[in-house]
Order: sequence, then C-alpha cells, then structure tokens
Amino acid sequence: MESIKIIQFEAENVKRIRAVKIEPTINGLTVIGGRNEQGKSSVLDAIAWALGGNSFRPSEAVREGSSIPPTMQIKLSNGLIVERKGKNSDLTVTDPTGKKSGQQLLNDFVEELAINLPKFMQASGKEKAQTLLRIIGVEKELSELERTETEIYNNRRVIGQIADQKRKYAKEQKYFPHVPKEPVSASDLIKAQQDILSKNGENQRKRQNVETLRTQEASISAKIADLQRQMDALNAKHNEILGDLETAKKSAQDLKDENTLELEENIQEIEAINRKIRVNLDRDKAEDDALNYENQYNALTAKLDAVREKKVGLLQNAQLPLPELSVSDGELTYQGKKWDCMSGSAQLRVATAIAHKLNPKCGFVLLDRLEAMDIDTLQEFGGWLEAEGLQAIATRVSTGSECQIIIEDGYAVGQPEPKEPDPTTTGTWKKGVF
Repeated sequence: MESIKIIQFEAENVKRIRAVKIEPTINGLTVIGGRNEQGKSSVLDAIAWALGGNSFRPSEAVREGSSIPPTMQIKLSNGLIVERKGKNSDLTVTDPTGKKSGQQLLNDFVEELAINLPKFMQASGKEKAQTLLRIIGVEKELSELERTETEIYNNRRVIGQIADQKRKYAKEQKYFPHVPKEPVSASDLIKAQQDILSKNGENQRKRQNVETLRTQEASISAKIADLQRQMDALNAKHNEILGDLETAKKSAQDLKDENTLELEENIQEIEAINRKIRVNLDRDKAEDDALNYENQYNALTAKLDAVREKKVGLLQNAQLPLPELSVSDGELTYQGKKWDCMSGSAQLRVATAIAHKLNPKCGFVLLDRLEAMDIDTLQEFGGWLEAEGLQAIATRVSTGSECQIIIEDGYAVGQPEPKEPDPTTTGTWKKGVF
C-alpha cells in the first residue's frame, strides 16, 4: 500500500497568508523559511485545517484586514483534490473520476498526529509509550507484565527491608560462645550430685570396714597369749581376716572423693547460664530469619528478571516503527535514551515514524519551528525521510538556502502576487491566480 502525499497546496487569506502556493518534495523534507510573523506557521495551520476538518480551524482563520473568506486547495498523490472555500469554508473532496465526497473520506488516511505532531511531542513520556504500545498491539499484555513487575518489585523491596532488619537485630544481640546450645536442666545437675554423694557414701562404708577389721585383729591378738588353746582356730581365723584385710586395703587405697562444689555453683548459676543460652537462641533465630528473607528476596529477584526478560522479548518481537525503539520503565526510549535525552533530530524521527505507523496510508507530517536544528541535522533528517519514503513539510525561522520556500508578508517569495478578487465572486477559487 502506497502512502498518500501532498502534491500541491494553495491558500489565500488564511491567518497571515495572503497568497501561497507550494509543491513540496514528495519524499524528503520541504522547509518553509522566513522571518518571524510572516506566515510560515499559517501554512501548516491551513494544511491541517483543510485536511483535518473544523476541529483544526484556527480561532482567527481570516487574514486580518481582509474581507475575503479563506480559500484552500490541496492536491494529493492519490488524485484527490481537497478544497475549502466560501463564507463558511465549505469542504469539497473530488476524486479522479469527478465524484465528490467530504471529511469522512479524508479521515480514512489523514492521521491526526501527522497534522498535529506537537500533540505527540508535548505528551508525557508515559503517554508517548502508551501510543507506541497501542499501535504495535502489545499495550494490554505489556501493561499486565508491568503490573506483575511492580508487584514483585514492591514485594521484594519489603522482603529485603525485613531481611536487613533481621540481620541488624541479630548483629546487635549479645552472644556467649561457650555455653550449651540447649537450656540446662537443674534436675540433671541435682541427679549428678546425688550420684556423687552416693558413691562417696559407699567409699566411707568401705573405710569404716577397714577400721572394724583392724579392731577385731587387735582384740584377737591380745587374746592369743591367754587363749593358747584356741591358737590354731584363732590363727586360722586370723589368717582369714588378714586376707580380707589385704583385699579391703587394695580396694580402698585408690579411692578419691569427688568435689561437688562446681555442681553446686552450677546449680546456683543455672538461670544465668540458661539466660545466656536463650540470648544465643534468639540470635540464631534472627540469623535464620535473615537468611530465610534473603532467600525469598533472591527468589523474587529471579522472578523480576524473568518478567523483565519477557517484556524485552515482547518488544523485540513486535513490529516497531523504528529499530531500537522501545519502552523502559513505562517511558518511550530510542537507542537507549528517554525522550528528554534524545537529540532534536531523533525526537522528530521517532514522532514521524510513530505518526506513520498509526496510519500507514498517511505519508506526510507537518513540523513547525525547526530553527533549533543545524544544517547537518536537517540534511540527516531529510535523508532519513527520503529513505523511508515519507514527506515532511516544516517551518524554520531562516531565509537560508536550506529553505525551499520563503514566506514574506504572507506571500511566497518569487511567486506572483494574486490578482484582486472580483467582488461579485467573493469566496470563489479562481483559476490562474498564481
């Protein structure tokens, strides 16, 4: 499908225009130059009005000092002739067969942004992004991905804050490295004490047994002198007792009583120990909580990266108006730069490409005030337009060679001034005016 371009434009008595005729370059940039307040912008306003309808009609459409109604005629590359003339600036659209129509036919191929590009240029970064997403058909899907991304990001941020708080809390807690991991039981210490006391009691009984046997041995030895007759029996008993005595000595000589003082002190200090253990357990739990939230944070980061990767893939696979055109953080970007960081040429290129993508039938755009561009940038932009098969009609405060047409006091320099209109045919487009 070939885009429609403006072949010729003529206008009289529109805003500052007295009489102007333009035959713009079909593919590329046509610059309308002149000093301030000479009628340059009026040319673009007249084209927008002629093609866009009364919503683009200037508030003071008739040239100041003129009693003649505005007259406009545009010839298009598809053969249509668009005219507005008469007291009410009535519209007539004539096709090559002579059939006449109206605004609805123009609306099919005249893109609003193409004749009102400042509307796009002045929109917010988010509005520009929404326009781009709408025309490539991914606005709804990308909006859902961005909603998911925001939800995960906010959730991850909260989890990260909690993890930081837990980590900070853990570091602020005291820690006692040489206490048990679990609270100590007082009953266990008491039982251990009782076992030791029982063992010490058994040792005491053995010692008393030794003393008893010694006493018996002494008594019998004293009686031996008097009880010679019982010597043999007593000697046998004596030898037996001596054997028992030796056994008892051997059993008792290596015995050592254990001190219960440490256990008694431990029992007294058990609450202090358990208090330290509970402090350690609190710190261990805080560290475990911090690790848990860090793991959750990392998992959410992986999800966030997956959503962002899906967004990138969605845009990469879309039919974008320009390579390297994208949406990042809800704003339109080109070659990695947001709108306010783009050069003037890049901004115009993006806006023109988007306007054309909105309605590929519309092959032209109107651009006002290109004086901020240097000559090289103008040439670069014009070359891009030509390569893309697009037409731009622009204004610039200049009378230099870069301007194809110079407007001076409402006239195109070098063109014959129009003849005085016939009062009897006021508002009628007259052939041969130029």
